[in-house]
Amino acid sequence: MSGQRLILADHLVDGVDGNVKDKQGVLVSDGRIAAVGNREAVMKDTPPEIEAIDLGDVYLAPGLIDGHTHTSLAGDGRPYAEMFSETDEMMVLTGVMNLKVHLDAGITTVREHGARNMVGFALKEGLQRGYFPGPRMQVSGRPITCTGGHFHMCNEVADGEAEIRRSVRRLVHEGADYIKIMASGGGTAGTIPGRASYSVAELHAAVHEAHHFHRLTAAHCRAKESMVRAVEAGIDLMEHAEFLDPDDELRFDPNLAEKMAESGIWVSPTLQAWTRYYRIVELRERRDLGSLHLSEEEELKALEARMERRLDVMRKMLDYGMRDRIVPGTDSGVSRLAFGHLDYDLQLLVQVGFTPAEAFLSATRVSAEAIGMGDEIGTIEVGKAADLVALEGDPTQDVEACSRVAAVFLGGEQIS
Repeated sequence: MSGQRLILADHLVDGVDGNVKDKQGVLVSDGRIAAVGNREAVMKDTPPEIEAIDLGDVYLAPGLIDGHTHTSLAGDGRPYAEMFSETDEMMVLTGVMNLKVHLDAGITTVREHGARNMVGFALKEGLQRGYFPGPRMQVSGRPITCTGGHFHMCNEVADGEAEIRRSVRRLVHEGADYIKIMASGGGTAGTIPGRASYSVAELHAAVHEAHHFHRLTAAHCRAKESMVRAVEAGIDLMEHAEFLDPDDELRFDPNLAEKMAESGIWVSPTLQAWTRYYRIVELRERRDLGSLHLSEEEELKALEARMERRLDVMRKMLDYGMRDRIVPGTDSGVSRLAFGHLDYDLQLLVQVGFTPAEAFLSATRVSAEAIGMGDEIGTIEVGKAADLVALEGDPTQDVEACSRVAAVFLGGEQIS
């Protein structure tokens, strides 16, 4: 990115706190924020020949961060086996499509949480070359999993500490920004979501090796058993955190929650994934239009009851001081989790007990800190990348404002 431009807006949410400032200006130079503040003051110090973009009555804010995506999967409802029957080339094309959808929704940074072979790396390199538009990417490459484990079709199977260490080294040398490991079963056929896949020693081997190469770790943990082991092993970020027992029931464990809080682990609960929130949204819209059939009314009631069980677990976690360690993630790509809807996770965080401002900060500043990019993105501050989203509404007061995107800037360049 090159050049300079001045971006003006009637309102600004800088992401440092939950406050709104009026009549603001952001001066961008070579893709970074050179100045931010009162529009008159910023304009006074800006040469008149520099391009000015006046967005008017919008809320200019940091770009959103989605910490959990599978960009090479279509999110069209097909089972894993069918999605993974695609060629690597088709998966790359799927990723190109998905990344643009996410970017248009104001999501300017994503973590790619597991793709087959070299697909994730190819997508990141294509973005860096400017071949297609999309958010900044952190890629894990292939997720490390046990024999027959969740996402084993991505082809990074490792059993035992030595094999796990080799996998970490291989992924780092191929370009992995962080290490993803499947600590429990999941949606892959034949795996057991309520059981741990790795021992504490195996998980610790991944953490130790990753940290040696200055890489953070993220662990897929649906099973309560895997959550315990992840905390003991020193995993940096826990995905899902469902407190799931082998009988597929969610049972909150206060002792585990206390250990999680003490450890300082980050948690991405991927709430829309477990709750099938996308379907709840669809059915509620049909209900509001008066076109809901009796069978759909029963389906909606069952889904809402299931959702409340999951949200209750999260509400209890907030009692243990975890609010500032929770970050949203869509898990988009799997099942029918379509891209472009980080807003769903923010709506669910508000239902859990976050204020709209807290939910918004979780998707910006807090997420940036969780993925090790707090010095680069997440707030509108001098020196940081000029990744910005303009919203039609105040996200600190109304979470629905995150669904109304007026403009998106990546490195200061207007994308949409």
